[in-house]
Amino acid sequence: MEKQGKILMQKYELGRLLGQGTFAKVYHARNLKTGQPVAMKVIDKEKIIKVGMNDQIKREISVMGMVKHPNIVQLYEVLASKTKIYFAMEYVKGGELLAKVLKGKLKEDLARKYFQQLIGAVDFCHSRGVYHRDLKLENLLLDENGDIKVSDFGLSALWESRKTDGLLHTMCGTPAYVAPEVINKKGYDGAKADIWSCGVILFVLLAGFLPFQDKNLISMYMKISRAEFTCPLWFSPEARKLLSRILDPNPRTRLSISSIKKTPWLRKEYNQIEAPRLLLSPFSGCQVESAFDSSTLDDGLVPKNEAERSMKPPSFNAFDIISLSSGFDLSPLFEKNNISTHKDRFTTTREASTIVSKLEEIAQVDSKFKVLKKNGTVTLQGSKVGRKGQLGIDAEIFEVTSSFHIVEVKKTAGDTLEYIQFRDQNLKPSLKDIGWEWRGSEHDG
Repeated sequence: MEKQGKILMQKYELGRLLGQGTFAKVYHARNLKTGQPVAMKVIDKEKIIKVGMNDQIKREISVMGMVKHPNIVQLYEVLASKTKIYFAMEYVKGGELLAKVLKGKLKEDLARKYFQQLIGAVDFCHSRGVYHRDLKLENLLLDENGDIKVSDFGLSALWESRKTDGLLHTMCGTPAYVAPEVINKKGYDGAKADIWSCGVILFVLLAGFLPFQDKNLISMYMKISRAEFTCPLWFSPEARKLLSRILDPNPRTRLSISSIKKTPWLRKEYNQIEAPRLLLSPFSGCQVESAFDSSTLDDGLVPKNEAERSMKPPSFNAFDIISLSSGFDLSPLFEKNNISTHKDRFTTTREASTIVSKLEEIAQVDSKFKVLKKNGTVTLQGSKVGRKGQLGIDAEIFEVTSSFHIVEVKKTAGDTLEYIQFRDQNLKPSLKDIGWEWRGSEHDG
């Protein structure tokens, strides 16, 4: 069980529990490197594997890597341990839009603003071949500026998921928001189904209640299939007309998003919001399979003080610094085993945590390395077998002063030529923004 104050993967400090479901919990967390708050979704691997949700989680990771938009919750990073999968996501402070609507119907201008942003986000998803399939008020969040953030892509589908008839066939979504053709189980266009759900959301924003309601689920489905709903008297004529064309039970004649965006009602006072400046980069979408790698030894969580202690770099004294100079390396006098090694060093004014994060980023490229961290040393263990076994690299961080570090990088296993190639093509270019001086390589054997 995750606890407040625990450090996750040397990157995040977990805070209070924000919410939980059957398979996941969401915590408030803080990125140790930047201080930026995030929402950390923690998924129990055993539970989702037991119910066969592996592919659904993989698809959610892939989808969130594709949909980078100011009105969509951003995924920053996916981490994994032996028992858990962690989604580090954008923390949205304003809560669910549902909470605002429960206090009463919205004024038309405010409802229009939210609907404009919703349509913009959904249009972007569709342009990337992504269909949300569970659009509802509970999945619309509000940020500190009062802008919409679409969340929860757990039921989303990709364009290539369509069958040979060009349609999707999985019945999913929330009953009150689901399109008639989804209920009828004859295949449906994911884009048109999302548009229907957007229409239901617009109705709720303007009315304060759902258009299709019945205690009996079958009866409610009948109303949805026939689009039996009544607009309250306070709806404007333009809003009534728009809703009648979106909540059209025939998907072929239902308005498309491009047509919705051209309607006078939607175009009124339309303002496109700009993407906020983020301290963390959005998720790139790689390493989906690695989330289910069972080789990780623990849950990645340690007490805060233990985490700080385990990666605190050792301090250098005057003799240590002198011994790094050419001609003063005394290690051959004490190394009994003549093991072939290869060393490089660089100096940096960045914090140790920044150096560690950079090395972890490098290791994640193409999933080439697994990372182990202890006592100021980051070990990169190659996942592929080369000419002389798996490549092993140690990066040891030494603290000269609190603002000055020396990093010694050395090959501990594998082929020297592979190490040199990795150093020159990956390591040095990736570290160029934090390492301001590299020393020449040393090797023996």
